[in-house]
Amino acid sequence: MTDGDDETPADEESGADETGDVTAEDLETRLDEAENAIDAAETEADLDDVEETLDAVEADLESADLPEPEEDDEADPREELESRLADLRDALDDARGPYAEDVVDVLDEAATTLAETEWTETGEDEIVDAVEAFADDVAETLDGSFAPDGRDVEALVDAVDAVADAVSDAALDPDEDADDVAALLDAADGLVDGLDAAEEWDDLETHVQLRAQGYYDVLGHYKDFPPEWAALKEWEKRGNVEMVLLALDSLQSDFMERHCLEALARMNDDAAFEAMHQRAGKRDKPGIEVLGKMAAEDAVETLVEYVDADSDPQLQKVTFKALGEIGSKEATQALADKLVMDNDQVRPYAARALGLIGDTRAVDPLADALADDESDRVRAAAAWALRQIGTERALEAAAEYEDDPSFLVQNEAERAADALAVAQAAQLPRNAATNNSENASAIQNAPTRPNQVYSDASSSLVSTL
Repeated sequence: MTDGDDETPADEESGADETGDVTAEDLETRLDEAENAIDAAETEADLDDVEETLDAVEADLESADLPEPEEDDEADPREELESRLADLRDALDDARGPYAEDVVDVLDEAATTLAETEWTETGEDEIVDAVEAFADDVAETLDGSFAPDGRDVEALVDAVDAVADAVSDAALDPDEDADDVAALLDAADGLVDGLDAAEEWDDLETHVQLRAQGYYDVLGHYKDFPPEWAALKEWEKRGNVEMVLLALDSLQSDFMERHCLEALARMNDDAAFEAMHQRAGKRDKPGIEVLGKMAAEDAVETLVEYVDADSDPQLQKVTFKALGEIGSKEATQALADKLVMDNDQVRPYAARALGLIGDTRAVDPLADALADDESDRVRAAAAWALRQIGTERALEAAAEYEDDPSFLVQNEAERAADALAVAQAAQLPRNAATNNSENASAIQNAPTRPNQVYSDASSSLVSTL
């Protein structure tokens, strides 16, 4: 019997003071005890007890009325306790295991790497060696033979999967079979290391990959430099879109990308369109650019879907340009709607695209943008677009701004006024479009095909975009 002096009060066990309130000091003490218990734990059951302790501390911490720091630089006891609690949970997780499930997870990852990686010839030999060494290692722990039944990737994957199944079936206990689980995990990690060291296609230099795939086979005594460009031109002559795409994917220089895209646009056959259309479907900007150069009307429906991609301004810019070059009136309304979008870096591209399309329905929205937009670049683009549409009403709308304070707008307005004067002097029919093949040269000195208009270096606006 005792008089009760040796008994621990219930409020002390819960981390409470005499008033029943949980204090930061008591919680800190309980976390100290939990840390010591993690270091002393020998079984999973011991660690389970520690986890219960941490759960209780967390519950008390959430309900505790701890003092708030009075100064900005004063430590917050709640934040410090929460941080230490998180650290102890991490330490608890590190102390657990290893488990058979960990071995299976590593082997699943290794099997995926084997199946999905493109190995070189050297790499194929190296992965065989890695799997065979792994099979020998696990045979010392698990009963049975796990040697691969062949040297192909499928046989190697089957061997790794067989080990994973055997580990699952063995029902290894993390306490009683800790040494076996650790040995299996070491073997699995060794397999992953062996696969990481094996040679794959991505490890090779680009020119080695291209040579192995026959890209340079078309070259004889070439004179052009670099040889990649010489081969590209030969593949273009032969109409081999796949080899041009191989070069585009493999050669990352701006020089080769430009020439690959130009080659695809010139080829402009069904294979080139399908390849670029597939890329465009994945929002690939170079693919969209080529579709514009191809004037690919079959791509309009796909491209119009990206007109509202406000979160990706670069995608919008290349899409607007492509739609303008294609020249389909199906895009007119969608582009006109973007004349009032928030991004004033993208609005000029919508205006220019409408000018290239030449749909007279865009005259009023462009005139509104010219009159009201806060950006001089947008207003100048709208004036340029009206000049490209070229009807009398469009030219008059642009010509009103000959005295505009913005030089860009004033320049476009003056050119519209000149075109209007030429048209009137020649007594052309009212509302004659300037991009009509018979009247274009008389009304304005600018190319009429979409691809030419975008590359017209004489336009004062081109250099600003």
